[in-house]
Amino acid sequence: MQAIKSSIKFNNSYILGISFISALGGYLFGFDFAVISGALPFLRTVFHLSSWWEGFLTGSLALGCIVGCLIAGKLADKYGRKPGLVIAAGIFALSSLGMAFSHNLTEFIAMRFTAGIGVGMASMLSPLYIAEVSPASMRGRNVAINQLTIVLGILITNLINYLIAGTGPDIWRLMFGLGVIPSALFLFGVLFLPESPRWLVKVGRENEAAKILGKIGSADFVESTMHDINKSAHHAGSVPYSAVFAKAVRPAVLLGITLAVFQQLCGINVVFNYTSTIFKSVGANLNEQLFETVAIGIVNTIFTLLAMWQVDKLGRRPLILIGSLGLSIVYIILALMLKGNAGAGWLSVFVLLAIGLYATSLAPVTWVLISEIFPNNIRGVASSVAIVSLWIAYFILVFTFPVLAEYLGTYGPFYLYAVICFAGFLFIKYKVKETKGQTLEQLEQSFAGH
Repeated sequence: MQAIKSSIKFNNSYILGISFISALGGYLFGFDFAVISGALPFLRTVFHLSSWWEGFLTGSLALGCIVGCLIAGKLADKYGRKPGLVIAAGIFALSSLGMAFSHNLTEFIAMRFTAGIGVGMASMLSPLYIAEVSPASMRGRNVAINQLTIVLGILITNLINYLIAGTGPDIWRLMFGLGVIPSALFLFGVLFLPESPRWLVKVGRENEAAKILGKIGSADFVESTMHDINKSAHHAGSVPYSAVFAKAVRPAVLLGITLAVFQQLCGINVVFNYTSTIFKSVGANLNEQLFETVAIGIVNTIFTLLAMWQVDKLGRRPLILIGSLGLSIVYIILALMLKGNAGAGWLSVFVLLAIGLYATSLAPVTWVLISEIFPNNIRGVASSVAIVSLWIAYFILVFTFPVLAEYLGTYGPFYLYAVICFAGFLFIKYKVKETKGQTLEQLEQSFAGH
């Protein structure tokens, strides 16, 4: 079998093409993630938001994401990966229009919650799909494409928000309504995607799986991959959530949940979602606040590209170790600067440094690991459990920040995030193994009962 694997060739353009199409789900994630930052200054005025309602409005996306992940996990294991991606795109398009035409706060939150359902489905299914169609040697890079589309969604949305922000108090409606465009592109692209070959094998459709694998790589690749999948796959149409708590898979599931929660509670999404609040606290005007969101998007994109280049070379573990420890240090500096009312220019330097650290480590690597470490037969539901945990943590983070900032000062929460990042560094150092270059089936054996 080793001799066969050494002679394998791949259709790289086809693999990249289907990976990019699937990763457009990440763009929707990035859009809804970023649009709130540019729109909040307007929404505060229109809806007369208190700190509590500001946090709940921002976090309502995460509540929808939780529902979306739960739906997607069952859907992905019963009907396949592709139908869920189609549904996610449709939900997102309708909710974008719903937010744009909301007449009151209740309607807006309901539509943002609905958008979260689509984002939650895409956030689980896109990296899962990419991992299952990608050969081991390029899986890390390809799953990181999902993170690239997220950051491109953030960058382009922030740039558009900055350019149109001065055109009137109701411009926030256009900001949200523009989400229809990427939704339609995503929906159109998904229609041309093949189903995941690993899911096809799991439900007994081996001939179809072999045909798709034949488009991805040579005959040797088809033979070796089918052999590996059949060794680990269990032919079942639907897997109950109770399966993720079985003793044999529990270590991998707990690892995935912990990494997902840490990616959010590390605190960086406070910087993304509350850029205007943070810079307003040191006297920056609205134009400066919105320009900072653009700078964040640019840095985020550049360092995500760096991560894509290194994740299959340097590896997953070194990147997240450097990122978690680096963030801990930078947060302490940011807290001291905010407390001392430092100038917006110096504050921007360290905010962008934090973004760069996150973009090369926890942002892409967490998604890569979640897509890798679960066994084939429970990957759908296990991924949904981990990503539900991620969205719960995201809701806690963005809901509590405005309240904590009101009582502790804007600088106060960053001390807490620094402690969390250091604790995460220790967890990764002692509990996370390297996964680069191994097939999903090899990793299944590596993490079983570990």
